[in-house]
Amino acid sequence: MTSTLTEPARTSPAAPPPPSRRVRPLRLLLHVFLFLVALGWLAPLALAVYASLRPYEETARLGYFSLPETLTLDYYSEAWTQAELPKYYLNTLIIVIPGVVLTLALASFTAFTIARLHLPGRWILLVVFTAGNLLPPQVLITPLYTIYTMIPLPWWMSDSLSLYDSYLGLILVHVGFQFGFCVFVLVNFMSTIPEEISEAAMVDGAGVWRRYWQLTLPLCRPALAALGTLQFTWMYNDFLWALVLMSSGDKLPVTSALNNLRGQFFTDYNLLAAGSVLVALPTLIVFQMLHKQFVAGLTLGSTKG
Repeated sequence: MTSTLTEPARTSPAAPPPPSRRVRPLRLLLHVFLFLVALGWLAPLALAVYASLRPYEETARLGYFSLPETLTLDYYSEAWTQAELPKYYLNTLIIVIPGVVLTLALASFTAFTIARLHLPGRWILLVVFTAGNLLPPQVLITPLYTIYTMIPLPWWMSDSLSLYDSYLGLILVHVGFQFGFCVFVLVNFMSTIPEEISEAAMVDGAGVWRRYWQLTLPLCRPALAALGTLQFTWMYNDFLWALVLMSSGDKLPVTSALNNLRGQFFTDYNLLAAGSVLVALPTLIVFQMLHKQFVAGLTLGSTKG
């Protein structure tokens, strides 16, 4: 009689519990700091939106930091018509769109020359462009005003027959001041692209223009999108150069339209808040449309391998 011995079943050892992730005090402090900074930036915008939805009589009686009795959108329609926002939006687009396109085009040409063509003295040229950004624009107000009044333009480009009080003059000053920053960013971005790609294209017979337009520029799309978002925001929000280099009220950008909401003896700040929200809305729309490319342009190249 044979007996069979049954081998006891093997039980797999229990998996150890995952180690508890300790929150470092410095990381917690960093998160608290970032939350406070974000709150500090968003609080004025939230207060402006809140004030624009309440009648001025109510906020004058109860204060801005009080619970609302009435919420209405009437101030937005009033600000749209009283400030003549459609006309000023058009003026801004006439200035900003060519300014952004020209800035990115010229900066990409220059950055490609510095980063890819290996010309002698190219880094000195980059230092000159970078140093130009350190010059305060307020220092150049008087010289630029004098030069603009001396440069002639035909009557169909300027009512003053000079570069002063013309869309072209405002576009050129934006391109001049933003050009150096864009060159600096694009040179550093193009330097991260492997040179073997360009060398392989040269072996295949690609010329300089083809290497720029069909090879390098598509790889710089995230950086161009990030710069385009920044340049649109900076040019759109400009008020100084329009005030200095323009005199015709019908040509001023949208940032100056808020002056139409100010009365001579009384200013309805709730109406002014509604106008401010409408003026800021296009920049929020542009950022929302390009935020993925904007983030990719900021983070691409931060890690290698």
